[in-house]
Amino acid sequence: MIPFLDLKSLNAAHREELIEAATRVIDSGWYIQGECLKRFEEEFTAYTGARHTVGVANGLDALILTIRAWKELGKLKDGDEVIVPANTYIATLLAITENKLTPVLVEPDADTYNLCPKNIERALTDKTRLIMPVHLYGQLADMPAIDAIAKRENLLVLEDSAQAHGAQVAGKSAGNWGDASGFSFYPGKNLGALGDAGAITSSDAELVNMIQALRNYGSHEKYKNLVQGVNSRLDEIQAAMLSVKLKYLQGQIEARRRVAAIYMAGIKNPLIKLPLDSSVDVMNHISHVWHLFVVRSEVREALQRHLTESGVQTLIHYPIPPHQQQAYAKSDFFNKSFPITERIHREVLSLPISPVMTDAEAQRVVEACNSFSVDA
Repeated sequence: MIPFLDLKSLNAAHREELIEAATRVIDSGWYIQGECLKRFEEEFTAYTGARHTVGVANGLDALILTIRAWKELGKLKDGDEVIVPANTYIATLLAITENKLTPVLVEPDADTYNLCPKNIERALTDKTRLIMPVHLYGQLADMPAIDAIAKRENLLVLEDSAQAHGAQVAGKSAGNWGDASGFSFYPGKNLGALGDAGAITSSDAELVNMIQALRNYGSHEKYKNLVQGVNSRLDEIQAAMLSVKLKYLQGQIEARRRVAAIYMAGIKNPLIKLPLDSSVDVMNHISHVWHLFVVRSEVREALQRHLTESGVQTLIHYPIPPHQQQAYAKSDFFNKSFPITERIHREVLSLPISPVMTDAEAQRVVEACNSFSVDA
C-alpha cells in the first residue's frame, strides 16, 4: 500500500538531528519559553518575511489568540462580522465563534477552492470588520485583491496559513500578507512538529505584544497579569524540532512539486478533475506548496474504493462542510445553501503526496487513477 503520508520515514531522514536537538533541551533544564523558542521564532520570522513570530500551542490557538488580541486592543468587539470561505476546515470557524464574533460564510472560487474576492464584495456589510482567507491545500488565496478590499474598507485581514508554509504570491509569502497569520505545525503539515504546535506571524508590534501576554496567562512579567490570558505556549522541545525541520522545508516543497508534476502530466482519466496547476505560474507569480493534492470526481466513493484496491491510500479533506456540522446547529448559517461548497465536499479526494514518495510510487498512483472506470 502506498501510504497517504509516511511520517515515520519523513522524520527518520532527520532522526539524528532531532535526537540531538531534543537532548540539548533535556540537558538544558529549561523547557518553557527559553532559547529554543526564541531561536525558532527568529528563524520563522526570517522565513516568512514578517517582522514577528509568536509560538503558541497549536494552529487553532494561533487564530483564536489573534482575534482575542484585537478585541483586547479595541479593534474588534462581540458580534462583529468575519468573512470566511464556506469550504474551510471547522477550526477557522471555531476561532471566530470562540471570540463571540459572527462568521459570514461565502462560496469559494470553484477552481482554486480559495476565498473569492467577488464573493467578499457581495458579503460586505456595515458590520464587517475582518476577512479570513484560508490558503487551502497549500495555495495562497488572491491576497493582492483581498488586501485591496481590506484597505479600501478599513478591514483587518487574518490569514489562515495552516496548510501554506512557504507558499507565495508575487514573491511574498504566506504569513506576510494580512495584518496577521495563523500557522499550524501539526505533524502532517509541510512544516510539522512531533506533536501539536502553532505560531502567529505579524508585522504589527502592538498586536504581537498583546498576543505574547495572552499566550502566557495575560502576563509579560511573572505574577503581573495585564489581561485575562490563557496557557498556550510553544514548548522548547517542539521549537527545537521545528528549527531542525525548517532547514529542510524548501527542499521538501520541491519534492512535493515533483510528485504533483507527475500527477498533473500523467493523470488523464476524464472521470477525475485535476487541481488548478499554479505551482509555476509565471504570469501570476503564484507558487503552490502542495500540502495536499486534491482531485475531484462525481463518483468519488467508487474512485476511492478502486484506489484502495489498487494499493493507494487516499483521504477526504473534508467530507462535511462547517455549515452542515451539528456543532453549529443553532447558528444562522446551519444547513444554508452553499452549492459550490457542497459539491466540493461531495467530490474531493486527496491523493498521496509527500517528500519521501518516489517517482515510481507516483507513477503507480497515476496508473491506478487512469485504470479507473465506472464499470470497474
